[in-house]
Amino acid sequence: MAGNSFGTLFKLTTFGESHGEAIGGIIDGCPAGLELDLNLVQRELERRKPGQSAIVTQRKEPDMVKFLSGIFEGKTTGTPIGFVIENANQKSGDYSHIKDVYRPSHADYTYDQKYGNRDYRGGGRSSARETACRVAAGAVAKQLLHGMTFTAYTAAVGEISLNKKPGELNFGEIENNPVRCPDSETAGKMEAYIKEIRSQGDTVGGVVECIIGNVPAGLGEPVFDKLHARLGQAMLSINAVKGFEYGSGFSGSAMKGSQHNDLFNEDGSTRTNFSGGVQGGISNGMEITFRVAFKPVATLMQKQETINSEGEKIEMQGKGRHDPCVVPRAVAIVEAMAALVMADFYLLNKTSKI
Repeated sequence: MAGNSFGTLFKLTTFGESHGEAIGGIIDGCPAGLELDLNLVQRELERRKPGQSAIVTQRKEPDMVKFLSGIFEGKTTGTPIGFVIENANQKSGDYSHIKDVYRPSHADYTYDQKYGNRDYRGGGRSSARETACRVAAGAVAKQLLHGMTFTAYTAAVGEISLNKKPGELNFGEIENNPVRCPDSETAGKMEAYIKEIRSQGDTVGGVVECIIGNVPAGLGEPVFDKLHARLGQAMLSINAVKGFEYGSGFSGSAMKGSQHNDLFNEDGSTRTNFSGGVQGGISNGMEITFRVAFKPVATLMQKQETINSEGEKIEMQGKGRHDPCVVPRAVAIVEAMAALVMADFYLLNKTSKI
């Protein structure tokens, strides 16, 4: 199976399945001498882990990360950083009913077509459980990037959206509610809606917005390796993501050039930021802003028609522990993937200068 690594200089390779013994990863290319706060890594995993509130999956995983290599006396050695996260709360029997069944909008059918064999327990390798490895690696990347900041939050759940400008948002509120929305009133509405959807045995999608601050100008490569292209690849690699836009995004297509151009200030900053902090594929020193759209979770606690591996039409219903909405937990994943991209370009930029 190819496609398990991400990055050029700062590279993450992950392994493991949802209901295997453990998941884990190898971070290659992290410079030596970086003093790591392992408690910070664990705190980031706490933001993504299951069972953290009443509106997420109730799978109880402590998600304790154990580093195996690449760190000595609290500092990186420059060698590969290996880590594992044990799967402690497996209930593989919850999936026995889908052993030969293709769940609608899951990877069951496509994995069978590609590999002729699949781990049906929780989706195996296709499970979002793999993203815990990304969060652990992203927490290391954040520490490499010093003053660069990563602020992601829930901007929409279903049709409930934040209708406030960035200056009106309270980022200190993000971790004070289970939805991770920077507005307490909107957060309350989102939480109530997710609970209502869950009571119906249904699911709902949403949008995560992210702001990367204190970004120096000059990060990114021209043509095929543009900064926004790599951010798009990173976000679209996250389970359940259906869309990515940065800066003005799709709304910019309805604007005139005279409205959309970001005019310069004397110090090189711009009066507006429709570019989203990226021009010509390279950071311009402004905040990098982007949005990520997540689909509704495919596993429903409702009966649906589907087919089995013999092509026979059957009826099935989801069982086990599943998120009614992935967005609150995805906030940490979006930040982590953004940090992996920025760490890679940070190191690439250092090597491109003499």
